[in-house]
Amino acid sequence: MKLAEHWRVSTVRLLPIYGALFAIWGVVLVSFVQWDTQKYLSGVVDQILQQRAHYLQGVDRSRLPEAMAATGAVDLRGVMYYGLFDKDGHYISGNMASVPNGITQDGIVHRLPEGVVNRDGRRSGRVMSVALPLAGDEVLVLARSTTVIDRVGTNIRGSLLWGLSLTVIPGLIGGLWLARGPLRRVRAIEAAVQPIMLGNLRHRLPVSSRRDELDLLAGIVNTMLDEIERLMGEVKGVCDSIAHDLRTPLTRVRTQLHRLQRDADSGDRHNELVDLAILDVDALLDRFRALLRISELEDMHRRAGFTEVDLLTTLHSVREIYAPVAEDKQIGFHLVEPASLPLVHGDPHLLLEALSNIIDNAIKFTPRGGSVRISVVGTPRGPRIDVIDTGPGIPAPERGTVLQRFYRSSSSSRAVTGLGLGLSIVAAIIKLHGFKLEISDGDANGACISVLCWRDLE
Repeated sequence: MKLAEHWRVSTVRLLPIYGALFAIWGVVLVSFVQWDTQKYLSGVVDQILQQRAHYLQGVDRSRLPEAMAATGAVDLRGVMYYGLFDKDGHYISGNMASVPNGITQDGIVHRLPEGVVNRDGRRSGRVMSVALPLAGDEVLVLARSTTVIDRVGTNIRGSLLWGLSLTVIPGLIGGLWLARGPLRRVRAIEAAVQPIMLGNLRHRLPVSSRRDELDLLAGIVNTMLDEIERLMGEVKGVCDSIAHDLRTPLTRVRTQLHRLQRDADSGDRHNELVDLAILDVDALLDRFRALLRISELEDMHRRAGFTEVDLLTTLHSVREIYAPVAEDKQIGFHLVEPASLPLVHGDPHLLLEALSNIIDNAIKFTPRGGSVRISVVGTPRGPRIDVIDTGPGIPAPERGTVLQRFYRSSSSSRAVTGLGLGLSIVAAIIKLHGFKLEISDGDANGACISVLCWRDLE
């Protein structure tokens, strides 16, 4: 899975927040421990320096160099510096070459970041130093390196970094691992949604035995789908019942009108009215047949006749049917086809019906002298069929609503008769096959209706 997909999981997105809070708290805690430890060690060094300074201050002057040498002898780590200087700062005794700059002879321990210079000319690192005046205007200076204190601080900071890395890195890895389960379940839900998007409201989202938040959400959606399926079934049942119930009396009315027309005298002035009534009844019957046809297709139970279909053969059949119609209307009618085209899985009769309705609409709304072009191309995902006309076109805001029942575009000529159900039947057939229907601009502001013969809902 891609890292971007893992990032969408709430667990993974919360990990950086928890990690940042943990890191901030760790830094604060370790900083306090470091400060407290260094403060304690600095106090210990202060006491050592003051104790030794007071001890050496009380030693007899004649024995002072010897006592200072003894102090240096016990310094196995080489962290102690001592020196005896006259009032002008000249060296008298010790391993310190000169009086440190900025030192005050007050008997108080001071921190010297620049360190001190020993007898071989090397400068030490940071030290803590104390200077005491002696009799005869001499000055005793003691200093101790803070290497141990600094090393303790470095070790504590290093431990913090190691602790953070050993905590954050496994946490991130664990978060990514924990995200795999929810992502798999989301993918399963996504796969389950595909048939529902195609209109199969009988399908339900998967629910596991964990009963966690995803399962609760899936259960809510399933309950909603149950109610939607029930309501749509009731509405569809009412519409189908109306269509069935009205078709029978309308058929009887038409039969009676036909008999009346047959039995009437040829010169009867009412024959014209009877003819108009028969035409109106036929239009109503056609409308009811179209509604029942759409209802049948939307039931999603017509997949039994699916097989491998040669679209070129189907398009040739459509061209043979509508070429005379286009010729009578003086419309150019062309089929642009590739040398070969892969087969598609579908119902050949339904695909023929869908393409016939699209081309019938294109010829119907294209004015005389216009043209209708069928362009077929093969793409890596499957065949694409474009029916392009030079009619009034379909405005962009209406391209979704023209697929609804009884809707007719405002740009269509009202002189063109129709039920407003042709594209609804096309949409139902395309949905049944899992294909995609697109409407865009055609030639000379006309319309282009495209059938994408591949299963892709993106």
